Order: sequence, then structure tokens, then C-alpha cells
Amino acid sequence: MELLSKFPDEKSAWGALWLSALGFEITALFFQYSMGLAPCIMCIYQRTAMLGILFAGLIPFLYNHFASRLVAFMLWGLSSIWGLLIAIEHVDIQMDPNPFFASCEIVPNFPSFLPLHDWIPAFFAATGDCGNIDWQFLYFSMPQWMIILFGIYSLLFIAMLVPRLLVQRRF
Repeated sequence: MELLSKFPDEKSAWGALWLSALGFEITALFFQYSMGLAPCIMCIYQRTAMLGILFAGLIPFLYNHFASRLVAFMLWGLSSIWGLLIAIEHVDIQMDPNPFFASCEIVPNFPSFLPLHDWIPAFFAATGDCGNIDWQFLYFSMPQWMIILFGIYSLLFIAMLVPRLLVQRRF
């Protein structure tokens, strides 16, 4: 437990978090632009949650101090849990036995002061249908894989935070 409590002090730990999220963002763009899979609104929200994890890893990697770790832990926790909830909702939409009643929005619901879909439409514009299952790997659809990924990020968040608070009593 003491080893886990010291892990957030290492820049390499935060760099690994940043690098993994960056890899998933690049993979999403590969699926979109190379494989022609149009992202739906739920995909865009999951992509945004992954960006939160990316920034959570980048902040302490660049400046590993108490305040940066505090912000990073909050951003990591919020992003991983929010992404998990969105992925679960996405799977529910795809698995609904009556697809006419399972739908999602067309335009992202970003705050009016931060219209990401207008600023960077190549990254944040939703052009796909939430109910479509256009890709599977090992019998799992994209949002089912995202449940696994965000679940791992959430478990890692808890595994890093709890020992840190119990042993170190600080961020």
C-alpha cells in the first residue's frame, strides 16, 4: 500500500496516464478517418471524457506539485467515472430491443461558452447514429470496450487515490 501511495509523486506515472489516453484519442481518430466509422454523440462525449483523462495526466507530468496533483486527481476521477456512465448508456441504447424508442441527440450538448463542436468540428462533430454497431472486436462493440477502458481508468483512480489519502494523507 505504501508503494501505491508514492506512485503519484512520480512523473512517469502521470506520463503513462497521459500517454495511454493520447493513444486512445489517436485510435478514435483512426477509426473515424481511416476506417470511416462516424462518431455518434455518445462517442463524442466519451472522447471528451478521454480528453479529461489525457489532461489529468499531462498537468502533473509537466508540473508535479500538490495543487497540480489535486486538480489532476479530480479531473481523472470525474472523467473516468463520467466516461464509464456514458459508455454504459451507449450500450443500453445499442442493446434496446425497440430501437425506435432508443435515440440520442444529434448536436453535442456542450456549454454555450465552450461550443467545441463548432470550434473543432473535425474532432467533436457527431455524424453517426448511436444505435449502430459498425465495429466489433472479440464480440464486443466499441462502447462495450469503452466500458472496460473507463472501468480500468476508474479502478486505477481509486487504487491510486485511496492509498495516497490513507498513507500519505495528502495529494
